[in-house]
Amino acid sequence: MKAVLVQAAGHTPVYADHAAPVAAPGEVLIDVAAAALYPLVRARASGQHYSVSGGYPLIPGPLIPGPLIPGVDGVGRTAAGERVYFFLPRAPFGAMAEQSVVAAERCVPLPDGLDDAKAAALANPGMSSMAALQDRARFQPGETVLINGATGASGQLAVQIARALGAGRIIATGRNTAVLDRLRALGADETIVLGDDPAVLAPRFEQVFAEGVDVVLDYLWGPSALALLKAGAKAGPAGRAIRFVQIGTSSGLEISLPGAILRSSGLVLMGSGLGSVSNARLLEGIGAVMQLAATRGLELPIRPVPLADVASVWPIEDGLRTVFTL
Repeated sequence: MKAVLVQAAGHTPVYADHAAPVAAPGEVLIDVAAAALYPLVRARASGQHYSVSGGYPLIPGPLIPGPLIPGVDGVGRTAAGERVYFFLPRAPFGAMAEQSVVAAERCVPLPDGLDDAKAAALANPGMSSMAALQDRARFQPGETVLINGATGASGQLAVQIARALGAGRIIATGRNTAVLDRLRALGADETIVLGDDPAVLAPRFEQVFAEGVDVVLDYLWGPSALALLKAGAKAGPAGRAIRFVQIGTSSGLEISLPGAILRSSGLVLMGSGLGSVSNARLLEGIGAVMQLAATRGLELPIRPVPLADVASVWPIEDGLRTVFTL
């Protein structure tokens, strides 16, 4: 079969021949139709994501060194003809190939009316906010949600999903002003442009916390996350719990967080991702995202690309979600 191959950590992927997988008992062979490229896929292929460095019990290995077929998830058909989304295929058979193989319980039937490329694009970024809101923050309708880093794919869907789940007020932050403007039409009540001057951001953050924030979904970490934590501790109403859910680290891997920020406020700091939410619940969240996409519509700009063109688009990160099609 044809597949994308990563020969070793950090190598540019190539389109080449690879032996087809054979399903073991309890597994399903998938004829792949679409697979998305996003930061988690790149990080795992490079060996830099926490889920592959040092071993990770929820994901079969070894993944690095290669050769391996990248792709954490995808959309395709089973031998019985059922159209499914599949998650965490057995290594080294990732989703970016003509065929993949996955445990049967890691498949979710797809609703009619949702095309393959869009389903593949929505699954991972949509799951990130669905799991963070429902499983980690225990979000309740009517609550105020602040989404830090809302201009990326995950953040854009987080705005729409929070609105669909009944958020009373949604505040979106980001650097891309054009996307922030579009997020108002997608459900954001208020937007904040992330600039480089902490002196400008601090009072703006303090204002929104003084007005009341229940849940923060943080896709950035780094300086803006620290500024939000400080503002929440300083301006958040006394006794009001603020559930701060850390999801991504695109602005920095670490912050220097004074302990007094947590002691002096209602901030509850938690993470959401592979390991903090069970695979079963992640799949349930993805199923819910797919139903929302089919019934209400979820918008996300995508770039469909033939799988054979992988080398030319692998390094591109421009706000469009690349989806490889077969």
